[in-house]
Amino acid sequence: MNQQAYESGKRAYQSADWLGAVTHLGEAVRPGEVSGEVDHLRGNAYMKLGQFDAAAAAYGSALADGAYGKRGALSCNRGRALLAAGHLPEAIAALTESVADTSYATPYKAYLALGSAYERSGDARSAGIAYRSAAIDETNPAPAVSLSKLGSCFMRLGRSVDAVEAYRTALDFTTPLESQSRVWCDLGLAYVAANRMSEAVDAFAHAASDTSFTFSPEAQASYDAARKAVASLGDRRPSETDAFLAAAGYGAGYDPLDPTGSSGELMPSPEDTGFFSVTEEDLMAADKKERKVRKKHRHTGLKVFIAILVVLLLAVGASVFAYTRGYGWPTQQAVSEELFAAKTSGSDLASYVVSGTSTEQIQEMSDALPSGATVSVNGVDQTMTDSTVHLTAALASGGEQDYVISMKRDGISWKVASVTPEYASQSGSGNTSTD
Repeated sequence: MNQQAYESGKRAYQSADWLGAVTHLGEAVRPGEVSGEVDHLRGNAYMKLGQFDAAAAAYGSALADGAYGKRGALSCNRGRALLAAGHLPEAIAALTESVADTSYATPYKAYLALGSAYERSGDARSAGIAYRSAAIDETNPAPAVSLSKLGSCFMRLGRSVDAVEAYRTALDFTTPLESQSRVWCDLGLAYVAANRMSEAVDAFAHAASDTSFTFSPEAQASYDAARKAVASLGDRRPSETDAFLAAAGYGAGYDPLDPTGSSGELMPSPEDTGFFSVTEEDLMAADKKERKVRKKHRHTGLKVFIAILVVLLLAVGASVFAYTRGYGWPTQQAVSEELFAAKTSGSDLASYVVSGTSTEQIQEMSDALPSGATVSVNGVDQTMTDSTVHLTAALASGGEQDYVISMKRDGISWKVASVTPEYASQSGSGNTSTD
């Protein structure tokens, strides 16, 4: 390997000079040589440049290096490159190979891409299966996206009731920082398809409350149709007079101005109608009964309101308590695992570290992390603003290495401040480690 070209390619890659990266990394490997790491980085750089066919070829070359491993991640990347290039059958084959790798740490990424490939192929059922697999993957930090896509597949299959449940579950998994407007709009469309118009109007109203959200022509037409349907149902409700007559024992369609249907008079006489047989005492008794029912409903409504208010107060209190105790989302453990996974896949670590960290410091962190390691968290020391994660990395080459990762609070999430290998001489532990 041309080491100088390799180092130049890495520096270009780290500074987001994608063209320089592919140029230097392409010169690093001599004819006949294989290097999974070089081709992995080269494929990533080609993806950034939008050269998807070249990226797929680079990932394929990386897969040829059996010693490099990472078949799940490489197959996923290759499948996404083929999908972007429009090679759907090849993309599906590569992504299927990716999810078959049981050592792949984040299979939800492959399942999401696989669902998209099946959708573009017109196979909504297989797409739905892939999105469901992505949603239930424990490593998926945003299952709401997968659930929303699952709902769209159910809609294509004509299963509107199942789509409603998928969208409702997606709303449960959205984080406070995520917009729910699109999900509410899709839920409204599903309710319309299921002929549940009142719920559809409510869902569309939630979406419309976000002034930055714009309805598509189809959604706007469905919203208008749902409101008209609900309004027409309201128009067909019996009036207070109809309800009173029904309570007095008169059937539907009774006209108090022509009870016999034959007199033709505007107001009948007492002799030919039973309308005036209702006494004042009957009217007063009915009014008293109605007031009693209304009073009971008011008390019930107040009880429900108080119960909802208590639940909301408890939820807010629990959120504040969790924040002050150092809890967040994603958790410190999830951020640590994603950091090691990013190192393994050759992704940029900048999104995981504290804002303002220099490129040199990020590179030092990257150099301290192993590729292909499987991590297990031993413990977390956490406060409201700082956390320390103690973990053990099982190295791809054998052996173990302990690490201490310091983190800082970033909103409701956490960012990495430093990565420190911990050796037996430092901790007094008898563990052996291999760098």
